[in-house]
Amino acid sequence: MGRLIFITGGVRSGKSIFAQTLANRLSKKARLLTPERSDGGQVTYIATAKARDKEMELRIKIHRKNRPSHWRTVEKEKNITEVLSRITEKSEVVLLDCLTLLISNLLLSGRKDVLKEIRQLVNKIRELKATVLIVSNEVGMGIVPDNKLARRFRDIAGRANQIVAQAADEVYLVVSGISVKVKG
Repeated sequence: MGRLIFITGGVRSGKSIFAQTLANRLSKKARLLTPERSDGGQVTYIATAKARDKEMELRIKIHRKNRPSHWRTVEKEKNITEVLSRITEKSEVVLLDCLTLLISNLLLSGRKDVLKEIRQLVNKIRELKATVLIVSNEVGMGIVPDNKLARRFRDIAGRANQIVAQAADEVYLVVSGISVKVKG
């Protein structure tokens, strides 16, 4: 059964750095436990961001630069369950960054039942042998958005975070670069 670790916090709180550090530590631990594997502890990073403008292009470049070069990277904005089916045979640790971008991508592509897709993602993770880390923004601590699409996004993201957190073996909240374990 797959292990699920959920990492949430505000924008620029240090979630991704914390998740990368944890993924690295977990892959090293896996390498020690299975020294016969040549790839022992392989990390696969699933990036859900899509460069829709210059600012996002820069953010993606920074994220690429900050990841260890030996990690396998899959850049996929949707259909993550399908991606997980293909990559986990070679990976001990999978880092999905980030759930809120995935939700945004699904909404903008016209998907109607985003929460059903999130439940399917969680179910798929439970079928795997890998440890999967999911990074997501905590969206419920700010102001109420002034438009319908933004409110729908906030509501869906909040519910999706709850679905993943309930299913997770461990949950971390990252605030100002400091992680607090809230479950597990």
